[in-house]
Amino acid sequence: MLPIDAAAHSSRWRRRHPVDKAVLGLGLTVLAISLPPWPGAALVLVTALAVLLGPAGVPVRRLWRAYRVPLGFCVTGALPLLVRVGGPDGFVGLAVGGPVRAGELLLRTSAASLGVLLFAFTTPMSDLLPRLVRAGVPAPVVDVALVTYRMSFLLLDSVRRIRDAQAARLGHTTRAAQWRSLAGLGATAFVRAFDRATRLQAGLAGRGYDGTLRVLVPEARVSVPFTAMSVALLAALAALTFVLERPLS
Repeated sequence: MLPIDAAAHSSRWRRRHPVDKAVLGLGLTVLAISLPPWPGAALVLVTALAVLLGPAGVPVRRLWRAYRVPLGFCVTGALPLLVRVGGPDGFVGLAVGGPVRAGELLLRTSAASLGVLLFAFTTPMSDLLPRLVRAGVPAPVVDVALVTYRMSFLLLDSVRRIRDAQAARLGHTTRAAQWRSLAGLGATAFVRAFDRATRLQAGLAGRGYDGTLRVLVPEARVSVPFTAMSVALLAALAALTFVLERPLS
């Protein structure tokens, strides 16, 4: 199980309905994208961090391990705005207003990423996917997503076991051995994935699969007070942004 998925299953908000958490987490993401970067996205970022580390109870180390990957993409996407290519002053140079635009983009994307992580850290996929059928998503699409979700963990576990076996046989001692081990890892994982898929298909057929995977979903109801507080928080952030709005430069 991935660390973020394990955190979602042990979250304080694990028993809340996904709609409750979607209103808050995805609402923060929408605000980060739609409000002015300063102070809107900055307020969203601080709020998302406060909710994640406070009421949601996400450990700081676990949050950082999950957040550093999208943050790296955010920084990588903002860096090109600092430079220009071509023009009368040379082939490459600093872009006029580049730091401001890069800072605005970094604020937007990093705040939006925290909003998505808030939903991901509190909502297991096993709770979300079966409920999508009630929201109008075709059942075969949800079934494929469920099977892919399950198979991904099995594949990751197989890759880990293969790597451990290779390391125990000194398969990572030299660069040449590492390349051979990598090739063997890819080939073995490919074969095992197809083998597991074949066995899964045979198992479903033997159990009378009729095109729909029926799974047990934990009982949960949409909390009107929680949703109302989330909407009030989002409205307060939007109002505060327009009150405090100032140019970044």
